[in-house]
Amino acid sequence: MSIDVAKRPWVAAHKFPVLSVFFGKGRAALLALVLCSLGTAPTGWAGSCVWRVRDAKGHSLYLGGSVHALRGTDYPLPGAYNMAFDASQRLVFEIDDRAMKGAMNTLEKGGVYRRGDSLKNHVDPRTYDYLRRFFGIIKVPEENFSRYRPWFLALMLQSPELHGLSPDLGVEGYLARRATANHKPISGLESAREHAQVFSGLNDQEAEAILLLTFIPQKSGGSESALTTTWRQGDADRLTRLTKEGYADYPAFAERLLDARNRNWIPKIERDLQSGKISFVVVGAAHLGGPTGVVALLRQCGYQVEQL
Repeated sequence: MSIDVAKRPWVAAHKFPVLSVFFGKGRAALLALVLCSLGTAPTGWAGSCVWRVRDAKGHSLYLGGSVHALRGTDYPLPGAYNMAFDASQRLVFEIDDRAMKGAMNTLEKGGVYRRGDSLKNHVDPRTYDYLRRFFGIIKVPEENFSRYRPWFLALMLQSPELHGLSPDLGVEGYLARRATANHKPISGLESAREHAQVFSGLNDQEAEAILLLTFIPQKSGGSESALTTTWRQGDADRLTRLTKEGYADYPAFAERLLDARNRNWIPKIERDLQSGKISFVVVGAAHLGGPTGVVALLRQCGYQVEQL
C-alpha cells in the first residue's frame, strides 16, 4: 500500500486542540511536511453553489454549498453568497457554534480509549504495524497514537491546519462573522450528538476502514484549477460524484456522511421555508448534488429550486 494522506476535501473540517499534545509543535510541522511529500494535499476550493427555493405559497429561502476550510487567497467568494446573505433574515448551518463546541467535546472524549485499553486491541495487526511504521516516520511515540480510536486518528490526519487551510476562513466562518455584525441569528440542522455520531458512532471495523481510506490515493478529481472552476460554476452534481468516488472502497460511509443526513435535514429545511422568515441554509457542497442530494430531494417534495 502506498502512503497518500491527501485530505479528503469534503469531510467536515474539525479543529482539534489535542493536535499540539499529540504531535507537539515541531512534530505537527514535520507531519505536514511528510503528508505533503507523501501525497498531494488538495488546496481549498471556493464555492459558488447557491439556489433559491420557493413553495406554492410564495415562501422562499436560499441554499448554499460550503467548503468548511479555505485560504485567504480563496476570497472574495462569488457574489451570490453575499446576495443570499443580504436577502436573508437568519442563517442555518449544519450545526451552530454552540452545538459545534459540544460535538467537539464529544469527539475528543470519545476518541480516547479508556485506561488499560489500546488501539492495538481494536484493529487488524497488519493495520497496527502499518500505523506504527507511519508514525515512526514523524517521530510520534507508539504510546501517543495508540491512545486514540481509528476514526479520531483519521480526523486528526485530515485536520485542515495540517494542510494549510483554516476553518475560520471557511464559508460558514465568513458568513458567521457577517451575521454577528448584522445581528442575524444562526441555528443548526443537527444537534451536537447527531453531528458527532457520524464518526463516534462507528464500530471497530467501520472506524478502521475510515482510517485506512486516509492512506489510499484518490484516483479521480482532476487538477485543483479544474475542481475550483467546477465549484465556482455550481456543478454540484460533479462535486458530489467526486466525493462519493473518494469512498468507493467504503460506499456505506458515503451514505452515512451524505445521503442519510440529507434525508434528515429535509423536514427541518421545510419548516424554515414555511416559517415566513427567509433563511440562508449553508451546508457542505457535496450534500447538494446528485439524485440523493438536498436540491433533488427538495424538488421531489414539489418545491421550485432555482440555481442563481
